[in-house]
Amino acid sequence: MSDISRVFVVDDDASVRDSLRMLLEVSGYKVATFPGAEDFLEICTPDTQGCIILDVNMPDMDGPTLQEELLRREMQLPIIFLSGHGTIPLTVRALKSGAMNFLIKPVQGAELLACVHEAMEQSNFLRMQARACQSVTARLAALTEREREVMSLAVEGKTSKEIAQQLNISYRTVEIHRAHVMQKTGATNMLELARITSQLTTQ
Repeated sequence: MSDISRVFVVDDDASVRDSLRMLLEVSGYKVATFPGAEDFLEICTPDTQGCIILDVNMPDMDGPTLQEELLRREMQLPIIFLSGHGTIPLTVRALKSGAMNFLIKPVQGAELLACVHEAMEQSNFLRMQARACQSVTARLAALTEREREVMSLAVEGKTSKEIAQQLNISYRTVEIHRAHVMQKTGATNMLELARITSQLTTQ
């Protein structure tokens, strides 16, 4: 399942699962349904892509607990809560924990589809963001320790002469290291290099 974005429906009511599957598949989405949170967690991996339509009240593990478990696993799957018993405190808690929407059953098909569209767009954005971070990490991992030192000082605005003095190496050596840093990171100028290093520190 990891190579395709899907809408994951997690609800202990079989009739709800079937109706949502029909609505979503007719609208062009790939769908996978689960009768409980633990069933979903069995197939969930860091590569799982898509969004979740999640019931609140389920036996064994309820929706908010599944949401907390996904956060603990650092899995960024947009969640749409769909409940027949929504309360303001519960809604606030879910949204504060990162849920995209909290809908009350029965829900209009058009409203749900609009929320799913938004959630899948968010999923695509998060996936592209993760790939960009992995690319940055891989490029910076190729740097030697000395090249990292030179890079850090360069993005602080220090000149090659100042870097040479601080690291007690020759100006020519600094220039060689700077050239290697630019080549390995793919940066074309110091502004872009600073942006790349900033991405590393914010991961």
